Amino acid sequence: MRFTEDLIKYKKYSGKSTLVLLLTQQGLWALFCYRFFNKIYRSKLPKLFKNILLLWGVFSQKYIEILTGIQLPYSATVGRQFYIGHFGGIIINANAVIGHNCNISQGVTIGVSGRGAHRGVPVIGDHVYIGANATIAGNITIGNNAVIGANSLVVKDVDEATTVVGVPAQVVSSNDSKGYI
Repeated sequence: MRFTEDLIKYKKYSGKSTLVLLLTQQGLWALFCYRFFNKIYRSKLPKLFKNILLLWGVFSQKYIEILTGIQLPYSATVGRQFYIGHFGGIIINANAVIGHNCNISQGVTIGVSGRGAHRGVPVIGDHVYIGANATIAGNITIGNNAVIGANSLVVKDVDEATTVVGVPAQVVSSNDSKGYI
């Protein structure tokens, strides 16, 4: 189960026991709720039964959002080993795609933007680090191993193994996310 992989990553970072992490890490609470209802959402259960469970999922996720400040809809696509470094102010669009082994910090928004053919949500590659209060919006792609600096506004594609910062985000180096993930 993918939640187990999330938990292993949290343990690796903190060195704390599973029980302590489950009791104290709001990111894990949001991830558990997400993983549980995402599995139902992607299942082949009979439609009526599935819709009843997903209605419960909407209420559960809203409760988690109020409790933690993390909006992570079950319809989003989030890869294995996802890490939410700090709770609060995190908004992820229901259609967003986030790759494996990514880290995000507090205040991150991954959302819809643009007009016409440019309207859409981001696709984020594997091993991406997203700093505090960064916003990634629109029909764009963030390459594998990229770093999005804190307080950045990303509205254009980011190449693989690149660091971007600023408003709007600009390439500042070819350093990858290895030291952040």
